[in-house]
Amino acid sequence: VLDGRDIGTVIAPAADAKLFVTATLEIRARRRHAQLDGKVSYKHVLADIETRDARDSGRAVAPLMQAADADLLDTSDLTIDAAIRRAIALVEARVKS
Repeated sequence: VLDGRDIGTVIAPAADAKLFVTATLEIRARRRHAQLDGKVSYKHVLADIETRDARDSGRAVAPLMQAADADLLDTSDLTIDAAIRRAIALVEARVKS
């Protein structure tokens, strides 16, 4: 298992299974805000993530993008356990085919 912003497009483009894991901006900000125990305002966390997303997806070299052959896993409405189960199912389906 490898994790990174360009793993599926640059580092391991021929991987047997690829997941592009995401969630809405608001959900990611809410989760990060909770991790920080409220030490940073939600508004600041949201702005930081939005800025990072724009930078990562707009950079000239290895921009953040879903590989054409990657399965999308949107965790916005999933618990951690549900996201793990879904990830396993997606990978198993790719590896078995």
